[in-house]
Amino acid sequence: MNRQILRLAVPNIISNLSVPLLSSVDTALVGRIEGVYYLGALAIGSMIFNFLYWGFGFLRMGTTGLTAHALGGKKDTEVSVVLSRALTAGLLGSLLLLAFQYLIFKGAMLIVSTSADVETYAAVYFYIRIWDAPAVLALFAIQGWFLGMQNARFPMYITIFINLLNIGLNIFFIYGLGMTVDGVAMGTVIAQYSGLGLALFLFFRTYGRSYIHFGRKALLALDGLKRFFSVSRDIFIRTMSLIFTYSFFTIQSAALGDEILAVNTILMQLWYIMAYGVDGFAYAAESLTGKFMGAGDKKGLKRAVKALVAWGMGLGAGFSLLYFLFDAQLLRLFTDNPELIALGLGYFTWTAAAPLVNSFCFMLDGVFIGATVTGPMRDSMLMSTFLVFLPVYYLSVGMIGNHALWLAMISYMLARGLTLLYFLPGKILRKAD
Repeated sequence: MNRQILRLAVPNIISNLSVPLLSSVDTALVGRIEGVYYLGALAIGSMIFNFLYWGFGFLRMGTTGLTAHALGGKKDTEVSVVLSRALTAGLLGSLLLLAFQYLIFKGAMLIVSTSADVETYAAVYFYIRIWDAPAVLALFAIQGWFLGMQNARFPMYITIFINLLNIGLNIFFIYGLGMTVDGVAMGTVIAQYSGLGLALFLFFRTYGRSYIHFGRKALLALDGLKRFFSVSRDIFIRTMSLIFTYSFFTIQSAALGDEILAVNTILMQLWYIMAYGVDGFAYAAESLTGKFMGAGDKKGLKRAVKALVAWGMGLGAGFSLLYFLFDAQLLRLFTDNPELIALGLGYFTWTAAAPLVNSFCFMLDGVFIGATVTGPMRDSMLMSTFLVFLPVYYLSVGMIGNHALWLAMISYMLARGLTLLYFLPGKILRKAD
C-alpha cells in the first residue's frame, strides 16, 4: 500500500510544490520593486483569480474521482466520456469569464477596500491574465483525468514545465524589460497555453484519440450527467466557501493597510507551500480511493485511508518544525524590507502551527473527493466557514487585531478536519461496495 501511495504522491508533491514556488517567486520579485502597492496589487489580482479558477476546481477534482471510479469498475466508455464532459464544461466556463471580465473586476473592487495605486495596478494585472482562462480550465480537466487514470507523472511534467517557464518569463519581463505586475500576468498567460500544448501532446501520444468521446448521446446520457453535475455542484459549493474564506482574509488584510496586506500575503505563501506539499498525498488519496471504491474493495480502501492520513500528518509535522526553526530566514526570501520582516515575525507563530493543523483536513478532503462522496465535504466547509471562521474573527478582532485573522484561519482548518472525521465512518468506510 505504501508503495502505491508513494508512486502517486511523490510526483504530485514535486509538481505541487512548484505551484507555490511560482507564487513565491512572483511575490519575491514584486516585493523588491519600489512601492508596496505593487505587492498589494498582486495580492488583490491573485485573490480574484483564486476566486474564479478555484470555483472551477470541480473540473479537476470531480474528473479525478469520476475517472478513477470508472477505471476501477472497468467502464472504458465512461472513462473517456468523463474527460469530454469536463473539457466541454471548461470551454463554456472560460467563454463566460472572458465575456464578463469587466463586470467581474468592477464587482471585485466594490468589495475590496484598498488604495488607488493598488487598484490601478490590480486592474493592469487582471485584464492581461484573464486571457489564460481557456487554457487553465482545459488543463484542470486533462490533469484531473490523468490522476484518475492513476497517472501522476504527466501532471508533474506539465505543472513543472508551466511553472519553470512562468518563472523564467517573469524574471525576463521584470528585470529584462522593466515591467511590473503586467510582466507577471503576461508570463502567466504564455506559460499556461504552452502547458496546454504539452498536455495535449502527452495525451495523444500515450492514449490516442480513442479516449476522446464527444458523441452527443454519450455526453448527454442522463445518469452520467446527473452524477457529473451532482459531484460538480457539491465541489463548487465547497470551493466557493473556501474561496470566500481566503478572499475575506485578503480583503480584511487590505483594510488594515498596505503593510499588513503585504505581510499577510508573504505569510500566506508559506501556508500555500505547505498545502501544496501535503496535497501530493491528498491527490494520491483521490486516485486510490476512487479506484478502490469503483472496484468495491473495502479492505483496500480502509488500508489506504489509514496510510494516507499517517503520511499527510507526518509531512505536516515536518513543515511545522521547519517553519519554527527558520522563521526569519524564510521571511527574507520574500522581502528585503526590514520593517516588513519585523512585522511578519510578530505573526509567524500562526504560520508555524498551521501545517500540523491543516494537513489532516487536506488528507480527508482527498479521500472524500476520490470516493465522490461530496455532500459531507460541502457541509463540512459550510459549517467551518459560517459557524467557526466568521464568528471567531468577529469576536476577537476588536481585541487582537490582525491576529484575529490568523486565529480564525487556524480554527477554520481544525473544524474542517474534525467534521470530515465525523462523517468518514458512516459515509465512506461502512458504505464501500
